[in-house]
Amino acid sequence: MSKKGRKIICAALLGAILLSLTACGQGGVAQADIDPDTPVSEVTFPLEETRELSFITNAPARTEQDPNKRIIFQRLEEQTNVHIDWTCFVSDQFADKKNLALAQFGALPDGLFVAGMGDYDLLRYAKQGIIIPLENLIDKYMPNLQAVFEKYPEYRVMCTAPDGHIYAFPWIEQLGEGKEAIQAIGNIPYINKKWLDFLNLEIPTTTAELEEVLIAFRDHADEIEAEFDITGDVIPMSFIINNGDQDPAFLINGFGEGYGDTGDHFAVTDEGEVIYTAVQEGYKEGIAWLHHLVEEGLVDPEAFTQDWSTYVAKGKNHRYGLCFTWDIANIDNYEDYVMLPALAGPEGLVNITRQNGSETSGFERGRCVLTSNCRDTALAAAWIDQMYAPLQSAQNNWGTYGEEGAANIFEMSVNDAGEPMLRHLDLGDNSPVEVRENQSVNGPLAVLNDYYGVYVTLPDDAKWRLDNMHATYLEDMHSKYVFPNVFMSLEDTNRVSQLDTDIKRYAEQMKASWILNGGIEEEWDEYLERMESYGLSEYLEIKQKYFDAYQESLQEDAP
Repeated sequence: MSKKGRKIICAALLGAILLSLTACGQGGVAQADIDPDTPVSEVTFPLEETRELSFITNAPARTEQDPNKRIIFQRLEEQTNVHIDWTCFVSDQFADKKNLALAQFGALPDGLFVAGMGDYDLLRYAKQGIIIPLENLIDKYMPNLQAVFEKYPEYRVMCTAPDGHIYAFPWIEQLGEGKEAIQAIGNIPYINKKWLDFLNLEIPTTTAELEEVLIAFRDHADEIEAEFDITGDVIPMSFIINNGDQDPAFLINGFGEGYGDTGDHFAVTDEGEVIYTAVQEGYKEGIAWLHHLVEEGLVDPEAFTQDWSTYVAKGKNHRYGLCFTWDIANIDNYEDYVMLPALAGPEGLVNITRQNGSETSGFERGRCVLTSNCRDTALAAAWIDQMYAPLQSAQNNWGTYGEEGAANIFEMSVNDAGEPMLRHLDLGDNSPVEVRENQSVNGPLAVLNDYYGVYVTLPDDAKWRLDNMHATYLEDMHSKYVFPNVFMSLEDTNRVSQLDTDIKRYAEQMKASWILNGGIEEEWDEYLERMESYGLSEYLEIKQKYFDAYQESLQEDAP
């Protein structure tokens, strides 16, 4: 990214922050020892004597639940002489367990390594004095994170709350940028090219052609099963409804106005109007078409109830003609599938609505926090800063090397300059997501575009995904805007959170019901009225305010 580009982004985000200052109260910020007198030399690693910190984290149920048994943390303890007393929750129970833990004010850990906090959580817990400001700690004890902020100052701005404080350490993953960012599309449809070739069919480019292909998969199921020795019935199309990357919304971008649907159900028109995708006419037409596919027996009946493990199990048995996910290797394999291009709808429209927030690549504001119970904040900050060292960030994000008796993400190699570099290994038949879950620790980190080829190789699956995305989708990303990653005031964040609870729940409930059972035409007007009664107009007004502030800042900075 150019210096001018970074300057523009910073100005834009700062404008949005300043706009919301008047809406945020200044009271309640924890006044813990955020800028201690501890000399930096006293927290230089490795420490002379072992010291201890306590953190909450989480891990998938099928993986190691004791973080100290993970090789990444074992190496970190050797390198720093800091022992971590972990409380680890199973990932799918983490939200509830975390909230209960934070309610025990007198028994708080030093921090949450994987906090999973949204903006409302950060501002609320800061106001309650549960988490503390971090900016002084960052400036004094965190040279690795400082280096990231200096190179990409927009990230510091995005981390800064409307009251001027930073309450969390971020997660940053750059893999491309703008329309070429790997995060531009999440729920990619993968179609079974092996089946297409067997039936002498072309890759569909319109919704009508896709329907014909799915019908062919259905009608020739016995032949497909026999030819490819498939265990179980052929499934023309499967997904997990309202499940992010596994949702089928990508297919309906060609209907009506072409906004389709997004994971958070927002889009921005080329005129700069923030809209809710799930109340657009094109959305209605697209959902009705998806129901038609259900009526034709082309959709997996379990698509509305299945969990990830069930979805993957059927994929590993090679039963899918079309499925949706971030990486097809997690479901089946690269050889048999290709990315389905953006489909032209009934009127010939072709468009892809990018994911909101994807302009600045992968970014999560609330990844790691320190609590007001943390007494050795200098040590905590210095230890967390190790996560932002380039070689460490790559391991935290993906996995590590040298673990015996298990698949490893990396081998330790050297770059062209002869310096240490992590080189991705061929995982063979292993699922990338499963290997990563077994080894990676997530938490705060930063992987930047210019790290590739210097500190770490570009993951083969990411390169495959990026190359294919660019070839398949780039020219069809016509939308001018995505909603930016702005930090709202506590008042607005609180109100948006309240409104989103009812609006999103109702929208997703009806989406699933209409695709499965039909009835969208008859129930549409009542649906719109209900959405309005839940406060949709107010919801959009708040979003619009922050989007407009962002754009005004861009214009002010323009030559």
